[in-house]
Amino acid sequence: MQVLIDNFDLLIKGFLVTLRLVLVSGALSLVFGTILGAMRVGPIHILNKAGELYVTIFRNTPLLVLLLFVVFGFPKLGLQMSYFWMNVLALTMYTSTFVCEAIRSGVNSVPIGQAEAARSIGLNFNQTMTQVILPQSFRAVVPPIASVLIALTKNTSLCSIFGMAEGTAIMKGLLNDNSTQVIPLFLGFALGYVVIVELISAGAGYLERRWRVA
Repeated sequence: MQVLIDNFDLLIKGFLVTLRLVLVSGALSLVFGTILGAMRVGPIHILNKAGELYVTIFRNTPLLVLLLFVVFGFPKLGLQMSYFWMNVLALTMYTSTFVCEAIRSGVNSVPIGQAEAARSIGLNFNQTMTQVILPQSFRAVVPPIASVLIALTKNTSLCSIFGMAEGTAIMKGLLNDNSTQVIPLFLGFALGYVVIVELISAGAGYLERRWRVA
């Protein structure tokens, strides 16, 4: 395990980049995915179809293809941004579709009488969604949202191909320099991902307990 001790600073540096990708992409995916979910269950037909089309296209497109499109395609369209934000954009485009479907399933789990009661007291669609439906649906979608964020954590490993010195990229570099230390390096970096995933699971468990309905 000496190779891990000697390169502990690189390990921490790589996983800080991974954690930053997860936090920023996860937050943006939650916001955009919730908006998409509201579009898909809303009464405006054109927004409903636009949300459905977006989810169909980007959920069924491999993340690697999206990364290639953003990193190499956007500059040709005149859209310049750092490698970090290009990777975040691709991760958000992909992950938000799964958040959308989780939110939509949560909305559909709320009894229709809740929406009818909200409308009966004069709330419009936006007020009904933000004050009645979404708060209740979030209780039901904590486990699937946690699964989406865990998948996002593992998907950040693809960013090592596109200019990000995150955990997997650091591991590749160390494996090239220490080819006889494959097992300890693999176990050490696998443990790094396990720690991030366990943090997400712990957060989801806390929210489930806090939002549990008696």
